[in-house]
Amino acid sequence: QVQPVESGGGLVQAGGSLRLSCAVSGQTFAGYVAGWFRQAPGKERVFVAGIMWSAGKTYYGGSVEGRFTISGDVAKNTVYLQMNSLKPEDTAVYYCALARIYIMTKNVADFDFWGQGTQVTVSS
Repeated sequence: QVQPVESGGGLVQAGGSLRLSCAVSGQTFAGYVAGWFRQAPGKERVFVAGIMWSAGKTYYGGSVEGRFTISGDVAKNTVYLQMNSLKPEDTAVYYCALARIYIMTKNVADFDFWGQGTQVTVSS
């Protein structure tokens, strides 16, 4: 069974940076689309960034492009989300997920395996 586990969340001031990690167990993430999503209180879960490691492709949600960077380390079987220039509106629980379908999808329903999430809080 494939299991992503997130870490690296915390409290940071606006303008600061955080790096989230998603350690994947069970299988290599390289055969999946790996994505980061976030969910703020009372709101829907939304796509943040995705990586198709074997295809050398990354893609982003509109609100984070230019500030966030997704990457992967196959040797460590870990996916990262580097978040810079953080804003209070970035506050949310961040989830790592893997999708079997190998397309540049942003759809929550396309992702098959989910982590438990890590809280990111950005203070103003």
